[in-house]
Amino acid sequence: MSTITIAVDAMGGDNAPNEICAGAVSACKEFDDIEIVLTGDTEKIKSCLENHPRIHIEHADEIIDPDEHPANAIRRKKNSSLRVAMEMVRRGDAQGCVSAGSTGAIVAGGVLVVGRLPGIDRPAFGVPMPSIEKVSFMLDVGATVRCKPENLLQFATMGSIYSHKIMNVANPEVKLLSNGTEDIKGDDTVLAARELIEHKDSLNFCGYIEGNDVVWGRADVIVCDGFNGNIALKLGEGIMQGLKSLLVDEVSKSFMAKAGMLLMSPVVKRLWARFNYEKYGGSPLLGVNGAVIKAHGRSKSPAIVSAISAARKFIGENAIELISREI
Repeated sequence: MSTITIAVDAMGGDNAPNEICAGAVSACKEFDDIEIVLTGDTEKIKSCLENHPRIHIEHADEIIDPDEHPANAIRRKKNSSLRVAMEMVRRGDAQGCVSAGSTGAIVAGGVLVVGRLPGIDRPAFGVPMPSIEKVSFMLDVGATVRCKPENLLQFATMGSIYSHKIMNVANPEVKLLSNGTEDIKGDDTVLAARELIEHKDSLNFCGYIEGNDVVWGRADVIVCDGFNGNIALKLGEGIMQGLKSLLVDEVSKSFMAKAGMLLMSPVVKRLWARFNYEKYGGSPLLGVNGAVIKAHGRSKSPAIVSAISAARKFIGENAIELISREI
């Protein structure tokens, strides 16, 4: 069995390095075909790291802060934990990398350090979106804010491959996010993209999807530009957090509600678990020459394990080669 090496940015995210290190250890216990290289401050990593023969440390004494300009930070901080991880991918010392750090810096590093795949004009962040009926895969959710029709065609192609190979969907239904389901809906970019996508024989294109149908998961792959995708993603996260807060607030006002909640507790836990981002791995940056996975900034160890698992499967399924061949 060949070993997969994954570089993990130990200093990125709200809970670094403790939860990142704990996730790395758990991932190595779960998967016996991976080796992990934690990049970051050696002493800080060692202080919270359980010894494991398949976990190594690559020292990096700089950290990219979320409020820094992404491209400038990647260029200037050559010894940052994120850039060191990406340099390992570029050199071939690792087949993929995982970070819970700055989204902008991950995109910049993916393009400037790892490099785009030939034929790809712009990268796309994809994210598994749990919904009422199933888990959809939406892209782009923030890497490329403004798109040309050709970019959306490439996103559809990459998203379909990811949905099929990584999320195990037999024949993914691809839809464009628009302001209606009729053929005439959409702006000039969406209309032109529709023409391109529906004539791509390898894609199972099924027209448009509106925002209300995203919640139901009525597409396997949802294609949009990074501006609209990021708004849709953050709106969904905000609604879930708001509903949870409202529920807790209302239950706290009534003894009967508290008693009822005790009876409903197993159902509520199952409901929240269906929409828990920690279960669904990280967000792949598609279109770059390596498996680059963005974990949620608030990730704790289970989410890091899921992100490492996503990177492992991405590499094991030769997704880069499949995307390159299709493009």
